[in-house]
Amino acid sequence: MKRITIAIDGFSSCGKSTLAKQLAHHLHYTYIDSGAMYRAVALYAIENGLVNEGVLNKVALLRVLNHIHIGFEHDDATQSSETWLDGRNVEHRIREMDVSHNVTLVSPVPEVRAKLVHLQQQLGQGGGVVMDGRDIGTVVFPNAEVKFFMTARPDVRAMRRFLELKGRGAGVSYEKVLANIERRDTDDTTRAADPLVQAPGCLRHR
Repeated sequence: MKRITIAIDGFSSCGKSTLAKQLAHHLHYTYIDSGAMYRAVALYAIENGLVNEGVLNKVALLRVLNHIHIGFEHDDATQSSETWLDGRNVEHRIREMDVSHNVTLVSPVPEVRAKLVHLQQQLGQGGGVVMDGRDIGTVVFPNAEVKFFMTARPDVRAMRRFLELKGRGAGVSYEKVLANIERRDTDDTTRAADPLVQAPGCLRHR
């Protein structure tokens, strides 16, 4: 049987990853979290002093971009893929609020998107992949056999994210999470490079 490509796009914290992981597990496909790659670049920028008071040093980031290594490794204990940055596991670190706040600084940069789209396409060669993100069905895999677009009200998504962070012991308020969600929605849908849009012919889930 032919192994197909499944693309899942949608807004932040609407359950894309949950659906993608469940589909990949059911079909015995590979799950790839494209958003984790952008978070990893944001973490690199934070840890290397490339973000100062909410401003990204784009020139410095582009200077080192080709030396940033992002990959995924399967964790047998959790039966999931975990994100690695330059040889270390950063899966939990990239989910923290400072990374969520700064990921929109790196995600609109065309050179960053070009690098990560190329990596995503390499990882998805041959099918048998479920990938979620913002531009999977429109840019990364425009010919994917199955496409989903997911959304929900900002307050619903913010509560989902807040409870997730609270469960990890993070000291963050619902109001801050909601503000972050709304900011990311604006950034994702209005950026010049590969904005979040619903791909033609995809299945919409709300």
